[in-house]
Amino acid sequence: METAKKRILTGNKAMAEAIALEMERDPNVFVLGEDIGNYGGIFGSTQGLIEKYGSQRVLDTPISETAFIGAAIGAAAEGMRPIAELMFVDFFGVCMDQIYNHMAKIPYMSGGNVRLPMVLMTAVGGGYNDAAQHSQTLYATFGHMPGMKVVAPSTPYDLKGMMISAIRDDNPVLFMFHKSLQGLGWMEQLEASAEHVPEEAYTVPLDKAKIVREGTDVTIVGVQMMTHYAVEAAERLAKEGIEAEVIDLRSIAPIDKDTIIQSVKKTHRLFVVDEDYKSYGMTAEVTAIVAEEVFYDLEAPPRRLANPDVPVPYSRPLEDFVIPSAEKIYEQVKELVNEG
Repeated sequence: METAKKRILTGNKAMAEAIALEMERDPNVFVLGEDIGNYGGIFGSTQGLIEKYGSQRVLDTPISETAFIGAAIGAAAEGMRPIAELMFVDFFGVCMDQIYNHMAKIPYMSGGNVRLPMVLMTAVGGGYNDAAQHSQTLYATFGHMPGMKVVAPSTPYDLKGMMISAIRDDNPVLFMFHKSLQGLGWMEQLEASAEHVPEEAYTVPLDKAKIVREGTDVTIVGVQMMTHYAVEAAERLAKEGIEAEVIDLRSIAPIDKDTIIQSVKKTHRLFVVDEDYKSYGMTAEVTAIVAEEVFYDLEAPPRRLANPDVPVPYSRPLEDFVIPSAEKIYEQVKELVNEG
């Protein structure tokens, strides 16, 4: 009997397929943003959509983030399910009023009478020399703000499943996709950016972390590229007798406290790694959760590794110094385990 051939998709194709399936299923779903039509999105997230659904449902906009995000909010308020693309998360400054004073607050300020079932997807991450204005992640900036869900999938499988969940959700969802995990030909090709993805529609929860590697000696918490670097470091640590459990957060808000807490109860050590800035960031939030809930289970103080509060440099050596790597995770986790 022949084994079924695996269907391998890159991250961008998994996203585009998710959107296409939902556009087919629900005529209220449409997409708008800069270069999302004929170009297919500069990171490929809307490839093939305009050919299939036309320019009435795949709307190329001018450089007008405030206008098209505002249009998406209005459409969502009237019962449609728009997907707007903010090309880079770094561009949030020109449209933050629409994102936070409107998208995130209207459902609350209307007493729940106005729903905003919309997705705002945006590209995050550095590692390819695009300098300080095009290389941030800003997970904590948006996770800090109540009123919207904030997700950051790390694999093609999750990109598809979480995009479908986001489109079907009746709340506004900020959907962050990492450029390095899109599998684009003009960027460095990473094994993690392509994997088997089922052809049919499926959903992945927007509020659940995932244990991607089980271990007993230390818990490593990360998201997107840092999850993959953590697994790489964990495999190296295993050769030295240290078994690290790796948690992929997947959701920034709401954050899955239970999975983190249960893991630390087992391993008694916590290491948090983040591509975002260290101060007031995700590493601090995860560490605080553990300190408040399972402090007396810890055998050593938690450790954090993140961007050291500087703009992401253009220079490759400086960028490599700023962004956490598998090597840095390996070295610091090894030190943490040896403390206890």
